[in-house]
Amino acid sequence: MSSQRVIVVMGVAGTGKSTVGRLLAEELGLPYAEGDAFHPAANVAKMSAGTPLDDADRLPWLDAIGEWIRNRAGRGGGVVAASCLKRAYRDRLRATAPGAVFVHLTGDRELVGRRMADRKGHFMPTSLLDSQFAVLEPLQADEPGTAVDVTGTPEEITARALAALRAL
Repeated sequence: MSSQRVIVVMGVAGTGKSTVGRLLAEELGLPYAEGDAFHPAANVAKMSAGTPLDDADRLPWLDAIGEWIRNRAGRGGGVVAASCLKRAYRDRLRATAPGAVFVHLTGDRELVGRRMADRKGHFMPTSLLDSQFAVLEPLQADEPGTAVDVTGTPEEITARALAALRAL
């Protein structure tokens, strides 16, 4: 696995993108960026109110993440957590940095919903989880990356992600 690559940890809310992303970055000695931090205030307000984002809402967010990826791609790589639920979103990021690779954290609705309900202090309400699953387009065979099941501890999930990334 090239240290110049940027790893995008993706998936629906509650799959552990932030936790696994931080652990991956730590294991690989790479900088980490939290995708939620790239959202404009209007997006956070909309989600906090229980309204799903649409594609127009996501474009400035994707472009900000894309800028971070572009800056990291030639400077040692990095890890960023970002839902990237649709292929079009991933294509937009790959257009910015063709070397980006995706780790798609996957889990069933029941497990993810339970984890989401247990977390504290996050703006994304559990009521939006179904809308996330509805628009999710899993990684396709021609997309650079891997799917990793979120069953187990964050450390177990991270170990599976590292093994899968090393096998790419």
